Parts: sequence; C-alpha cells; structure tokens
Amino acid sequence: MTGPEQHTERFHVEITIGAPVNVVWRALRDPAEIQRWHGWHVDGLDEEIEIIYRKDFTESAAEHWLQLGSGDRFELTDLGGQTRLRMIRGPRGANPEWDAYYEDINEGWTTFMHQLKFALERHPGVDRRTVFRSGVHHDRQSVLAATGLDMVADVPIGQRYAVTTTAGEALAGEVWFRSTHQIGLSVEGWGDGLLVVGDQPVSDVHPDGGAMAILTTYGLAPDAFKAIESRWGTWWASAFGDDPGPAGAATGS
Repeated sequence: MTGPEQHTERFHVEITIGAPVNVVWRALRDPAEIQRWHGWHVDGLDEEIEIIYRKDFTESAAEHWLQLGSGDRFELTDLGGQTRLRMIRGPRGANPEWDAYYEDINEGWTTFMHQLKFALERHPGVDRRTVFRSGVHHDRQSVLAATGLDMVADVPIGQRYAVTTTAGEALAGEVWFRSTHQIGLSVEGWGDGLLVVGDQPVSDVHPDGGAMAILTTYGLAPDAFKAIESRWGTWWASAFGDDPGPAGAATGS
C-alpha cells in the first residue's frame, strides 16, 4: 500500500461494513453522505465536515485510503460486497492544540465509525435526526449505571435486549456494538434508531470523567422527535447537568 507510513501501535477502530467498498468510500467523501453519520446535528455541522474532510487531506480513490490533515487515516479493504474499514489515529503531538483532547477524540471516532456502519447497513441514503448530551453524573456513576443500561451490559453483540431506563423510557432492539467505554443499541421505537452512551475517560480536561449520549432517530414525526428530545434533555440535565456540547468536541475540529 502506498501513502504515509503506517503505525499499527496507534489507536485505531476496525469494523466490517455490509456494503461495497465504493459505497463506503462515497460515504467518506460526499459531504451529503457524511452528514448521515458524522457527529450530531448542531449549527456548524456543515462547516465542521468541510474542515475535517475537505480542507486538508491526502487520498487515493483507487486504493481507497484517506488521510486527514490531523494525521488520522482511513483504509478500506474490498471484501467482495463487504468492506473492512480501519481508522487509525494520528500520533499524539501531531496537532498540539488538541493533544489535551486526544482521548476524547479517540472516543469520538469510535462512535462515528459505528454510526457510519449503522447508517450504511440499516438506513442507506436516509437522513437522520439526532440529540446529543454530555455532562458529569452527580454521584460519578458510570453512564450505564446512571441510565439503567447496565442491565444490558452483558448481552452479546447482535442479540436482542429490552430495558426501561431510569428516565422511564422502554427501549428494545439489538446490541449494535460495545467498546471499552461505550455501548451502542438499536432502538426500534426511534424508527430503528441508534442510542450510543459512553463514559469519557479521566483526563486533564475531564478530571472527574464524564458521560455522553447520542440519540439517532429516523422517520419520526416532528412531535415524536421533540418528545424524545425533551424527555431525554430534562432527565439528562437532572442527572448529569445541562451540557449539549459543541459539534466538534469529539473530533478536534
């Protein structure tokens, strides 16, 4: 493979997506497609996408690799109808301004890669609506314990779950992914949506750690979406504080 030298010891996320390599490549290069999985919706998302993916990059469309100005790199491998996507972080120090947020950015890319997989496999070409919340639990509980989702902590990936959160909302679907600090759950009641919750590691910028949640919905009527947004917003503020967070907080934009 040509391009910049690879460093396998760097933080990376590797997933297999049930879509052809050209479809995954387009999802990384077309701003309209990136809107369907990157981050969450706030004012400035268009500008964030432009800065991260289009302003400073090196790519090979033929070999299906993309390297961002941050040093973060995507490599796609054609598996014959499926695609292996490997996302490799640039080294700490490559962007000194964002070094303090290095762990946060790692967690952000973990979330976004699984959101990409979900969008392409479950809702190709479909727009989404999202809710984002972050904060610190008053009792410093893990986000799973605070939300009541610890009940599904041991459910295998791909298996069904059903749980009522501490916010009083009944959720059901499948376990989509699990990482060291995060869990992703499909949610049938959100138009086959996706809930990702995670703990932010303790760091210089998060001395007490933290918690985040991204709710992704599809095809809901405006009133139904607003009800979910209000319900989660009210409960989250009481448990974690009211901190919606900036669009670029997880990606260093």
